[in-house]
Amino acid sequence: MVPADDLDRILAVMDAAFDPQFGEAWNRRQVEDALILGNCHYGLAEASGTCAGFYLSRFAYDEEELLLLGVIPSQRGCGYGAHLLEQFMDGARAHGALRVLLEMRQGNPAERLYQRYGFAQIGCRPNYYRGTNGQRIDALTFACLLDGRSQADRQST
Repeated sequence: MVPADDLDRILAVMDAAFDPQFGEAWNRRQVEDALILGNCHYGLAEASGTCAGFYLSRFAYDEEELLLLGVIPSQRGCGYGAHLLEQFMDGARAHGALRVLLEMRQGNPAERLYQRYGFAQIGCRPNYYRGTNGQRIDALTFACLLDGRSQADRQST
């Protein structure tokens, strides 16, 4: 069971980080239900005693999917996104994942971060997202093979 204060932190970051125009944020019940399943995981990034960001993922067989990753706008560019992505990928390896996946809205600036960590586009869902203004936006699917080494191991070689 997820501590209520962790759930509150996740939702506070999501509220600050996700543009409501695209409807990407989850509600409390969706996050709770995902984490009750047992195959979902989360991580938090702290900054000066407050939550700067989070990730939520789901493991199945030999893959882990990054469901959500958010950093509050005032902390973007400070390395929290990279820290959370490393935490996610290291956790995926620990769960036995051979590959990690994610899907995001086309034009999401986080794409550069994911590419730096070896994610490559493997698919597209045309017109998947609908903005509040009616605009349709493609969803891009990315994958990255894991080689078993943690990010810390890579940096030390």
